[in-house]
Amino acid sequence: MKVSIITCTYNSAKTVADTIRSVNAQTYPDIEHIIVDGLSKDNTLEVVKQYAGERQIIKCEKDNGIYDAFNKGIRMATGDIIGVLNSDDFFTSDNIIEQVVNAFNKENIDAVYGDIHFVSPDNLNKCVRYYSSKNFRPWMMRMGFMFAHPSFYVKREYYENLGLYKTDYKIAADFELLLRFVVKNKINCKYLPLDFVTMRTGGASTEGVKSKNIINKECLRACRENNYYSNIILMWLRIVYKTFELILFKLKSI
Repeated sequence: MKVSIITCTYNSAKTVADTIRSVNAQTYPDIEHIIVDGLSKDNTLEVVKQYAGERQIIKCEKDNGIYDAFNKGIRMATGDIIGVLNSDDFFTSDNIIEQVVNAFNKENIDAVYGDIHFVSPDNLNKCVRYYSSKNFRPWMMRMGFMFAHPSFYVKREYYENLGLYKTDYKIAADFELLLRFVVKNKINCKYLPLDFVTMRTGGASTEGVKSKNIINKECLRACRENNYYSNIILMWLRIVYKTFELILFKLKSI
């Protein structure tokens, strides 16, 4: 069973080496790592080429944003299973893909997902937030909740049959795609109690009130487009809950 991992880069020279090294360290043998660069203006490509090995496939051309780049990578993928790994993230351990494939081999499932954790860019060893997908239920998407997207690995056929990321979303195309796959089309997903990915804080979907407002509006739009009832009050309740959850995490860490 072959696994395709999609990484999109744009001015990622400071972090992409960690991403590539973590892919190349995976114990599972049959992996292709597709790196789609949107014509970076720094030395991202030089870093990519420096650390690239037999697993890496590099595509460099102008794109229309990260979701367009993800779609390019998915179209290039030849794996039976596809996942994404952002260019400022890396796998938390060396056997993540091996455990993902074992789950697909043992059970009749369409996709898996699990946990991730966040770290400060200045200290990659200190967890500042742990994102557990254990308690996720599909109905929670009415409030904008979803399981950790970077832990999502799905059979390639579902991208072919159900469609790719919608490129007219600014931040929440991942939410829309998961809603379309999991709620509307009810693919068979399994939660794996694994910490899949280490993510640096500061990504496009983790910054400020302005981003949260965009996310809420786009999540609400996604629900409407997929005929799934929600409202803006439910969306903001998620923000309140997550803020409270983060405060509790920080208090426990003291």
